[in-house]
Amino acid sequence: MDDDLPPDLPRLRTLETWAAHYLTRIRTRIAAVERQQAPVPTAAHAQATVGPGRARTPDWGLAEAGIGVPITEVHRGDCWARGRSLVAVSAERARAELADGAQPCAVCSPDRMLNRR
Repeated sequence: MDDDLPPDLPRLRTLETWAAHYLTRIRTRIAAVERQQAPVPTAAHAQATVGPGRARTPDWGLAEAGIGVPITEVHRGDCWARGRSLVAVSAERARAELADGAQPCAVCSPDRMLNRR
């Protein structure tokens, strides 16, 4: 067999855990770079859209897979079940994540609204 993976289950599980952890780190770095490269709104624009001292609630978001979350979940931005680390995404990205196997939230059912178009 021309395979570079170990043949036994314990070592394969270890590699799976490592790969999941590393994927989380990569996604975190991607989100940081996306935030860094995003255009910076002017102070007047920010206050006009969200009011003083309040962050805008995203329309859609991703709760990345990690501890306690076995698979990436798509949520509406105002979902109470979204957890603390919701990554804001566009409707197109949310649809793409659902198509790629992300789980829709069982509470806010974003797939119902995203599939209406």
